[in-house]
Amino acid sequence: MSILTNPVDWFEIPVSDLKRAKDFYEHVLGVRLSLHDFGNLQMAWFPTAEGAPGATGTLVRAKTYEPSHAGSMVYFAVDDVDAALQRVEQKGGKVVNPKTRIGEFGFVGHFEDTEGNRVAIHSKQ
Repeated sequence: MSILTNPVDWFEIPVSDLKRAKDFYEHVLGVRLSLHDFGNLQMAWFPTAEGAPGATGTLVRAKTYEPSHAGSMVYFAVDDVDAALQRVEQKGGKVVNPKTRIGEFGFVGHFEDTEGNRVAIHSKQ
């Protein structure tokens, strides 16, 4: 791996109900996800900005993908942690950890999505 590259390139969040999860993340993050069907994999891709920092990924529904509250956690960048956590609850998710200061690095909040995954959000302010 090049030292000039961030190590995360792609992420996948398992879901049981792709439509429900797509609606949830579009509402919480204010983005549009695009649907893709790869046979046994149904996906809703998060948007990507070519050449921009950070990674992108997908919601994925398949027999071998199981939503989980344990394990790896994805952090999404948002402008306002409190506002995003309010949108989480509006769409049926649960706040696990409220907005918390992480020193000079800004703020984080953790939530459980409609599928049972633990996910986080981060803002610099």
